[in-house]
Amino acid sequence: MKIETAEQGAPGRVTEDRIRVLPNAVVVLDGVTSRTRPPDRNGGWYAAKLADELARLINDVDPLTDTLSRAISNLVEEHGLVVDDSPSSTAAVVRWNDDTVDALVLCDTPVVAFGRSTRVLEDTRLEDLRPDPDILRWKNRTGGYWVAEADPEAGHQALTASWPRAKITSVIALTDGVSCGVSEYGLFEWEALAEMPLGEVLDRIREAERGDSEHKRWPRFKTHDDQAIARISFTA
Repeated sequence: MKIETAEQGAPGRVTEDRIRVLPNAVVVLDGVTSRTRPPDRNGGWYAAKLADELARLINDVDPLTDTLSRAISNLVEEHGLVVDDSPSSTAAVVRWNDDTVDALVLCDTPVVAFGRSTRVLEDTRLEDLRPDPDILRWKNRTGGYWVAEADPEAGHQALTASWPRAKITSVIALTDGVSCGVSEYGLFEWEALAEMPLGEVLDRIREAERGDSEHKRWPRFKTHDDQAIARISFTA
């Protein structure tokens, strides 16, 4: 098998995305900075801490939702995180053994599995609420959207899937700074991301965004976002 990764921050800033590659799992996170955060605790700090904790906790047995919930709980206890007043992170986890490929997604960091068909595991709850001008009131609320922050319940609100490994050739996990190339910009089909050089994927998205610097073709909050993608090829 082969594991590839690619990542870069938005121009002029340090990326808040994080990738961790483990012997039997890959973790991809997109940190989100709180409006009232302490200066040393931004989204990148939280995503790094969560990635490290997940790397410590992931095993072959426990459900990924339980593992994510436990990781959040440990960060709350260790760092005194406060609900609605802490940095946060989206999450994507891919874990495999000889028989099964398991995936977890929380918020807008999808996982896509390829084989004879393409299987997309995505959490659209945040996107579904975008029209609300006060979208933060829905964060980690029943009927709203969920991210990893200071409420361990978010781990149990993640979406999961499992596939027979024999039917999967490759899997990608990616932050929304890359998935936008498919879901918003229409630059690629998902299947292209199973084959293209990952650096080329990131560069083509950046090029498209530079060509729409006034956000007219693709309305969005900022011109560029951080980018992170991991690809696991089981048949390499």
